[in-house]
Amino acid sequence: MDQPHSDALVFFGATGDLAYKKIFPALQSMVKRGNLNVPVIGVAKAGWNLDQLKARAKDSLEQHGGLDPAAWQKLSALLRYVDGDYADAATFTAVRKELGAAQYPAHYLAIPPALFEKVVEQLVQSGCAKGARIIVEKPFGHDLASAQELDRILLANFPESAIFRIDHYLAKGPVHNMVSFRFSNSFLEPLWNRNYIESVQLTMAENFGVQGRGSFYDQTGAIRDVVQNHIFQVMCNLAMECPARNDSESIRDEKVKVLKAIPAIDPKNLVRGQFRGYLGEKGVAPNSTVETFAALQLEVKSWRWDGVPFYIRAGKNLPVTCMEVIARLRKPPTTNMTEPGTPQNYMRFRISPEMTVAMAVSVTSPSGTGKREAVEMVASRHPRPDEMEAYERVLGDAMAGDATLFARQDYVEEAWRIVDPVLKAKTPVYGYEPQTWGPKEVDQSVLPPGGWDTPQQDEPEDFRIVKPSR
Repeated sequence: MDQPHSDALVFFGATGDLAYKKIFPALQSMVKRGNLNVPVIGVAKAGWNLDQLKARAKDSLEQHGGLDPAAWQKLSALLRYVDGDYADAATFTAVRKELGAAQYPAHYLAIPPALFEKVVEQLVQSGCAKGARIIVEKPFGHDLASAQELDRILLANFPESAIFRIDHYLAKGPVHNMVSFRFSNSFLEPLWNRNYIESVQLTMAENFGVQGRGSFYDQTGAIRDVVQNHIFQVMCNLAMECPARNDSESIRDEKVKVLKAIPAIDPKNLVRGQFRGYLGEKGVAPNSTVETFAALQLEVKSWRWDGVPFYIRAGKNLPVTCMEVIARLRKPPTTNMTEPGTPQNYMRFRISPEMTVAMAVSVTSPSGTGKREAVEMVASRHPRPDEMEAYERVLGDAMAGDATLFARQDYVEEAWRIVDPVLKAKTPVYGYEPQTWGPKEVDQSVLPPGGWDTPQQDEPEDFRIVKPSR
């Protein structure tokens, strides 16, 4: 059944940092493509008026996306503004007035989760929730119990079909396209299972620290910040079965099945680290034990993946910034054609900063010694300026009622179930030097067969066959 398109966008947190850096550029892009022609009502408590909001939006575009005069003129005409306290019923009376004849508004809560319950209550009491969708930003809680409480608040007032939980990472092109790549290339499917895959590594590395966000990060840490959301999303795309139908619920069903097949993390399969200098960051507690790095091992107890270990590594102040997956294939039998030491085949997927698909194969060395060496067949592509950014995609999909790229209630709760035990366990935090691959204890406790892969900083845009420098 076709979903009605939202006929207004109410944007709570319109004067915030997220709006400035991401949302206004996304709205301009939507206008430019012809995907936004309904009122956009900003709501905040800043003591501003509409002209000040427009000035902020224009400055946002000049700094974070490039001002397109024609698109900006159209967006400016769509903008409205309501200034007021989220606890004040008068604020929502003003929102209701700005909505006018709109029957299917989308309410986007780009605000701290602590404010969700009050805003949702006010939306219902003011009549703004009738026929509406609600879009909420991650984090969806900070553990399983808080995630369940958030769901209680949302589901008491909106059906699940009207709730859109945004994690923009899932809308990045390479992440989104991974499922299509898996199921539209027949050469991959026969290999993509426990019979041929020995292990899988997922690395999400950042070569910078907390960048002045010490107060936020010290309440979060690497596991909450990227493991239970971004990395699990990539892992589900890698491990899911082909959906029976190409609709949002069928796709999300398969992703939830992956999480249900993952036992909770055993603390002995986790190493946490903290880069030296973190305790000196503004907003960080002087005795903080929050991790800026995590390495862990998981299992997916499904028919396809049982017995294949999945290794995850994520952190800040590492040598490069990238997201990369390595799936190592099992070694062939050792015969007179495959002597010991023959390089191992693998598939490699680079998700960011560029998109890469690579396969390592074993060939005879040109030196004439008879030894085998590995070469990679690589296809790589850098993002293009006209590509749809993540926030443009998720806001457009939410307003269209397409839930494919959004987290469902059961998905969120399963993800928290997996990490909850190690969030509560007092596992040690080991120091590591900035621009290294984490603490040395990783290689003693969480070490993939053949060792950790070392992602490179950047790859040229082309198709080529090269020796891997890894």
